Amino acid sequence: MRTRRLRLAWHDRKVIFVRFVFAIVAFVAAAVMIMFGLAQRATLQESTTATLSTTVRDGAPYTVIESSALTANRGSQTLTVSGSDTIFLAYGRSMDVAAWLGDDPYTSIEHKRGAAGLKVSEQRAGDSPQGTDETAPTESEQAEAPAEPAEGTPAPEQPNATAESANPAGSDLWLEEFTAEKELTTTINVPKGISIIVASDGSEAAPEKIAISWPVNKSAPWADPLIIGGVILGVIGLILYLWALAHLRRSRRPRRNLPSGPRMPRLPRAPRPKTIKASQITGSRGSITQSVARTEPRSLRRSLLTVTPVLVISGLVLSGCSFDPASDKQPASPATITRAPDATAAPKAAEDIVPPAVTVPQFERIIRKTAVLAADADATLNADTLATRFTGPALEQRVANYKIRAAIPDFAALPALPASRVTITLPQQASVWPRVVMGVVQNEDDPSIAPTAVILRQESPRENYLVEYAVQLEPAAEVPPLAPAVIGAPPIAPDSPFLTMAPADIAAAYADILTQGEASPSFAAFEAEGDTFRTQVGLEYRNAKKAALPTTASIEFATVPGDGKIVSLATNDSGAIVAVSIRETETVKPIDAGATVSPEKASKALSGVDATAKGIQSTYSDQLLFHVPAAGSDEKIVLLGFAQGLISSAELP
Repeated sequence: MRTRRLRLAWHDRKVIFVRFVFAIVAFVAAAVMIMFGLAQRATLQESTTATLSTTVRDGAPYTVIESSALTANRGSQTLTVSGSDTIFLAYGRSMDVAAWLGDDPYTSIEHKRGAAGLKVSEQRAGDSPQGTDETAPTESEQAEAPAEPAEGTPAPEQPNATAESANPAGSDLWLEEFTAEKELTTTINVPKGISIIVASDGSEAAPEKIAISWPVNKSAPWADPLIIGGVILGVIGLILYLWALAHLRRSRRPRRNLPSGPRMPRLPRAPRPKTIKASQITGSRGSITQSVARTEPRSLRRSLLTVTPVLVISGLVLSGCSFDPASDKQPASPATITRAPDATAAPKAAEDIVPPAVTVPQFERIIRKTAVLAADADATLNADTLATRFTGPALEQRVANYKIRAAIPDFAALPALPASRVTITLPQQASVWPRVVMGVVQNEDDPSIAPTAVILRQESPRENYLVEYAVQLEPAAEVPPLAPAVIGAPPIAPDSPFLTMAPADIAAAYADILTQGEASPSFAAFEAEGDTFRTQVGLEYRNAKKAALPTTASIEFATVPGDGKIVSLATNDSGAIVAVSIRETETVKPIDAGATVSPEKASKALSGVDATAKGIQSTYSDQLLFHVPAAGSDEKIVLLGFAQGLISSAELP
């Protein structure tokens, strides 16, 4: 017994020693792994930059950094431009940059796949660089290389571009622009299809020195696995240490020597059941069944004890042979088979889609600039300033209002264009000019004011967007479902037969309703409910004005389509948003000899006549915005918004 106890004590000490050794080894290995992981992360994952730079010496007024140069490496682009007193830099879609340049000479900077540096080429009238050559990003840092000449490829003419150099600053085509003195450094993150234009003021030579940098992260693939593995190994070492320590404490406790008692006698073996021979089966079926039932539990238990280990071992063995769902050797079920996408399908689809005229941030910037300018013009009654951002019916209404307010200071001004967020943006799908975009702006300072719907038109690349229509939406107006701004809406031809009424016929039909009321043939085509403009200037209003006129004078009304351009953009319900203008004239004449007519305040301010025996004619301009349903629809044409104003008043000849 003493020898046995000595053997047990020696075995315990050996086990404890082995656990302590393994714990120490685990601690050391964990520390080494963590240190190596941290060292790799600190040294190999430092952020560096890849830089491509060049110097332009041809003296062209513009320099274009093509999309292929901007995407030569992955990540955001940091541009450093210097070499002139004034530096202007802007980025926009490559097609818009090319359209703005037109036939003007410029310097193109691009990058070819596999090239060590940037390629610089001088572009003249009728030439265009490979600006749309979208190359894959290069790897690692690129060394600076001298400029190389390149030949351009012909590009389609831009009929709206002018040959005269101009300052690109402030153009509505740019997504964002920057200006600086002497040197400009900015960081952007633009995708393929975006180019940058660099200039001084459009007349002087563009800045000479241009550098593009990208952040490049050197990969440290083993940093995280080493750190995580070191932490796990440290935890295992701690567990082994605590386990060995607990075992050591238990081994030092006093052991109780229990007296060994007498050995227990062996139990006799249970007798085996006798084998029943066929000759001994003489009893009834019940006795046989009872005998089998008595012997079945013990044999069943033996069978289970024998089969269970076999089943467990077989399951463990077979589990190692089960198929791996991720293995490429196991055939996938028909429901999970996916076809690899065609690499050429997406570009072909993208080429067929006409891009929208503007992006949402671009349109919001245009609206803010226009609203600030309009507010300044409204305050100073400066029609020349207003003309730089307004045109058509919207311009003539505001200019006439300025004349009236100059003569009558307390005369009400037209609703201001709010410099607030744009709630709806619907650009036209267009890659050529003119371009149109519609938007709805809500006054954030006073939500009670009806939202303003504006329609802007850009006639050519070098012209800014001008407000052609600006109307207040009806209180009950429901704007139909529109296409997302990133897709845009196709324009609808004025004579389109796919609407309940062609856009070119809407102005004349609505003018006839204002003149004849329910007697008009077009009355049933337009929704009367919620049309507040019809109640303000329609047939009932005109009859009431005739009745209020003295018997010594007469009044005549006429309504005709206006000179505003018809704008129609498709909606998602196969209908269209249509903007038109109409003109109303009121002619007041004296009937009795010697009688005179005295115009009202606004008419007097525009005509300069206090009283006249010939008569006075006043002209009003109406801007109207409709929703026209698709052909075959049971819905009616709905007036969404309107704006009216006196634009002229003159004495009859």
